[in-house]
Amino acid sequence: MVDVVNKATRSRMMSGIQARNTKPEVIVRKALFRAGFRFRLHRKDLPGTPDIVLPGRRVVIFVHGCFWHAHEGCRYAKMPSSRRDFWERKLSANASRDRRNRDALLAAGWRVLVVWECATRSADVRDELPRSCKEHGPPDEAFHAGESVLGATIVVYVVG
Repeated sequence: MVDVVNKATRSRMMSGIQARNTKPEVIVRKALFRAGFRFRLHRKDLPGTPDIVLPGRRVVIFVHGCFWHAHEGCRYAKMPSSRRDFWERKLSANASRDRRNRDALLAAGWRVLVVWECATRSADVRDELPRSCKEHGPPDEAFHAGESVLGATIVVYVVG
């Protein structure tokens, strides 16, 4: 399938995709700050460079874009129809890297929260986030802290 824009325009468009300070990340940070949490951003000394780190609580938060991190069952994570093989490999590698980073953080004693981009669209789920940072879920089990009608979740991983 032929691209609808020329190569230079596509390159400019793709270079504008941010890795930090995205709208979903800023929404999560504002919700945490409003609830009284203070945090560090993008700690490079931790696996995966988490978006938000609450060092005193040993909690890290990743704010994942639904497309880039292959959020299963999400309407925003649609696989492109062009260059399907490339995108399947790319998105699969992203998800695999996310699992490795999560496992390394859990092994180091951190609690890991994953907030999906689609979850930031729901006020109910945003309000649930501070409670998720305070609570401890059951050991060795994923705890779903909140769900919206889009199937958006905040997933908390803990190891006891």
